[in-house]
Amino acid sequence: MFSRILIANRGEIALRIIRACREMGIQTVCVYSTADADAAYLKLADQAICIGKAPPGESYLKMDRIIAAAEVSDVEAIHPGYGFLSENAHFAEVCRASKIEFIGPRVEAMAAVGDKVECKKLARRSKVPTVPGSEGEVEDEKEALKIAREIGYPVIIKAAAGGGGRGMRIAHNDVSLQAGLRQAQAEAENAFKNAAVYIEKYVEFGRHVEVQILADNHGNTVHLWERDCSLQRRHQKLVEESPSPLLKESVRKSLCQAAVRLVKAAGYTNAGTVEFLVDKDQNFYLLEVNARIQVEHPVTEQVTGIDLIKQQIRIAAGRETGV
Repeated sequence: MFSRILIANRGEIALRIIRACREMGIQTVCVYSTADADAAYLKLADQAICIGKAPPGESYLKMDRIIAAAEVSDVEAIHPGYGFLSENAHFAEVCRASKIEFIGPRVEAMAAVGDKVECKKLARRSKVPTVPGSEGEVEDEKEALKIAREIGYPVIIKAAAGGGGRGMRIAHNDVSLQAGLRQAQAEAENAFKNAAVYIEKYVEFGRHVEVQILADNHGNTVHLWERDCSLQRRHQKLVEESPSPLLKESVRKSLCQAAVRLVKAAGYTNAGTVEFLVDKDQNFYLLEVNARIQVEHPVTEQVTGIDLIKQQIRIAAGRETGV
């Protein structure tokens, strides 16, 4: 087991990781920006190191400064939390190249599920249902119009590298599709430095259901049931509940099994979340995979009694999930 971990994050999730580490007898090192210098959670860490100014691009997104802090403080692993560098495959690669364990998935698995277009291809090979739409990136209006007319309006345009509702537009006709395509590409380029978008059938009145998974390095992959996060505003979750109040038991079982099947196919390890869209007839379709711990993870912890942060640390240290 690790004796000392660096937390490459801030605020609530940093505090949450500190708590888990304390209960496991692991020392913690927190990096922080000048904006967080007086944050209360820093006093609970065993060591705190300033890595830059307030803008994340000058602190929490600076890989070289985080690695330098990890080396100076002699840690064995880095926990990225959520957001910032948590789903950055290059950062995970840099950590491991520096002989510091990244508490998260393998680089290859992050790459396999991180791009939504490639993840959909993997899902099809794994017999996991996907929403009808383009096979890959849509590059121009002519192609977009052809696909939309084939699958039927309404459609939704999504950023391939996206998240948080950015690079996303709904279109109900040719005119709104043409305008939405340009807007989504521009927003995706600005937010993710990747303008690639794809098109899917827009499932009206669908429910957003996500499955929490754990996978270790010994071939054990399990699901911890689902969370329903259908109540949203601007594609941002407002309420998360578990179990989903509307899923039939047979659908719940199939959906959770599909999540396990997908992450196994990706060679995924550690904690992750597989998100699905469920239509009014309870058909479900893959949305995306979040290759990290999520903000909403305490909902699953309350239902199952399993500490997901501790599980992440144990798995990264080479232990079995034991779940």
